[in-house]
Amino acid sequence: MSEIGVVLIVGLFVLLLLGVPIAFTLGLLTAVGIWMADYNPMILAQRLIAGSTITSLLAIPGFILVGDLMSAGGLSKRLVRVASVCFGHLTGGLSMSTVAAGTFFGAITGSAPATTAAVGSVMIDELEKRGYSRGYGAALSTSIGPLGQMIPPSIPMIIWGVLAEESISKLFLAGVVPGLIAAAGFCVVSYLYARRLGIAREKRPGVREILAAIREGIWALLAPVVILGGIYGSVFTPTEAAMVGALYSLVIGLFIYKDLQWKSLIPLFIKSMRTTTVIMFIIVVAYGFAWIIASEQIPSQVTQVLLSITSNPFLILLLLNIMLLVLGAVMDTVSAMVILSGVLTAVGTQVGLDPVQLGAMVVINFAVGMITPPLGYSLFVASTISGLSIEKVARNLWPFFLVLIGVVALTAYVPAVTLWLPGLLG
Repeated sequence: MSEIGVVLIVGLFVLLLLGVPIAFTLGLLTAVGIWMADYNPMILAQRLIAGSTITSLLAIPGFILVGDLMSAGGLSKRLVRVASVCFGHLTGGLSMSTVAAGTFFGAITGSAPATTAAVGSVMIDELEKRGYSRGYGAALSTSIGPLGQMIPPSIPMIIWGVLAEESISKLFLAGVVPGLIAAAGFCVVSYLYARRLGIAREKRPGVREILAAIREGIWALLAPVVILGGIYGSVFTPTEAAMVGALYSLVIGLFIYKDLQWKSLIPLFIKSMRTTTVIMFIIVVAYGFAWIIASEQIPSQVTQVLLSITSNPFLILLLLNIMLLVLGAVMDTVSAMVILSGVLTAVGTQVGLDPVQLGAMVVINFAVGMITPPLGYSLFVASTISGLSIEKVARNLWPFFLVLIGVVALTAYVPAVTLWLPGLLG
């Protein structure tokens, strides 16, 4: 590896270990790389501007706002109620209801922490009242967070589509089957847990109760239909879908459910803007870092090192997934994807991995990172909501973690899991 490559890679790990914020780390290393390579300093400014002008990234603030509006506007709690009347009477039904609500919410916002926050804030207390341990409820709420990144729309899928220049619509579809498999696995865990502890089933709801819940929650249930139906019906692009979803959530919260108040809009918009600013700042700076990494041909050098270890595609994929799981546990998803996109694309090409399958595999690995200590954002959210320590929540995570590891394996080694639906799109 070249001298510049060694400085950049070593510098990255050293600065992160010292606790330097990732955006400043990437910006500093990009400037050092440009100086060492004797490029014109103006290139740094040009790369940063280029990273901020990618139109597909406009979908990110839209979907962040959708999540905040749905939580504040009462859509999320109505989704929970619909899920509860549909599954509550089964063994482990309330736990399954939590999974179903997380699946619905994930199909609207595309964010793991938002999914955990919206569903967990309603369900952790309810699960505890019905005989589940609070640690289990917090772990379940943590685990459903990754569904928000697997099931479309997905913010990380948008980012990867931009980085790898792949169809965002196909990447969205690639996450559907893995997301549903994960949800089904969580339901199996719910059944086994409730059966082992002898948790009583809820009374089967009557037709009137079911219809009342659906009637009240119909506008929330229509949200994913509007967003995803518009995308795959070629009515609007993913970016336009984010804006339509935000407008839809705003109108429903203000005028239909009336849980959203005019006076609360400004603080809510500021909250969404802060979240967007953090993500976009990292993306812009990391875009410059990715450029200097690519200019120095570091991805191809890393690929050669990896292929020198083994030429067996099965083992290469195994090493790649282990690396992604470890990095997902210690790095921010956006930063990791931007930094590694060149390397991962090069390795994927060498082992004959379909680009859409590769994108889904990367996103799902980093989704698992959202529940993995020490930097699992969904884990932090669930810990805050439940009032339990991160350690106590993490101790209850293992059955859900095993389900997600199984999904990662299927994504990597069974192409049809990710490519069947995109294949239907053509």
